[in-house]
Amino acid sequence: NWLTGDLTSHANAAGTSFSKLDVSEEQIGGIVDLISDGTISGKIAKQVFAAMWSGEGSAERIIARRGLEQITDRAAIAAVVDRVIAAHPEQAAEFRAGKTRLMGFFVGQVMRATGGKASPAAVNELLRGKLSG
Repeated sequence: NWLTGDLTSHANAAGTSFSKLDVSEEQIGGIVDLISDGTISGKIAKQVFAAMWSGEGSAERIIARRGLEQITDRAAIAAVVDRVIAAHPEQAAEFRAGKTRLMGFFVGQVMRATGGKASPAAVNELLRGKLSG
């Protein structure tokens, strides 16, 4: 998973081992809890971990200071989805004609528009519904 990879990467860069990390088990557990409860996505968690590694404090403090909380408001995400689909009518028509691999394009556009903060599950669900209808 991403966490093991990031831990390994940061430990290797610092020339240390997991047992001597500057990030506590409680801090790592805090990140995992925030992913589990939907406060942040896995992508945002990577940013939080990097900031935590740099000594910026707890996950909650980093998220609050940097405004990294995940957008879960479905109406707000739906508005962005509508704008993205409207901005790319040709791709939407191609998707509806069977080019379903364009889903990744649309997800990327929505995530870019929200600064990577939109709930990926909500984005995918809303896009599927709006592009299929």
